[in-house]
Amino acid sequence: ALMFRLWESPTHMIRWWGPEQFTTTHLDWELTPGKAWRATMVSKQYGITNMSGVVREVDKNRRIVFTFAWDADSGRDMDTVITVTFEARGEKTLQTFHQTPFSSVAARDSHVGGWNSLINKQQLYAENLAIAEGANEEGKAR
Repeated sequence: ALMFRLWESPTHMIRWWGPEQFTTTHLDWELTPGKAWRATMVSKQYGITNMSGVVREVDKNRRIVFTFAWDADSGRDMDTVITVTFEARGEKTLQTFHQTPFSSVAARDSHVGGWNSLINKQQLYAENLAIAEGANEEGKAR
């Protein structure tokens, strides 16, 4: 449930969205099918980068499907479809990520590093948030 909440809440999502060398400065995101979304992130090396898409499917705690494309000023190539799934495994959740199609192998490969880096940020954020929420629950139980 925690991993899905990280996608469900823009307040959480803005803290981990984007590769490790980027800071997300704007995120208009709502998990409602048919709802357009937009994000802006910035880095010292690449400057300002804009992206957008549309949320296609939401199955709470199980699956999110949305489109993704860079804006024209950020190297737009083509719309891709991203599917994120969540599977409970004991106390943890397995999150899987799939993006397709790409116009070329080079375009696909250019996304791999960025998404892996984003997932690293997300994992660290999730681990720290779980610790904080556990500490809050312990404090309430006293």
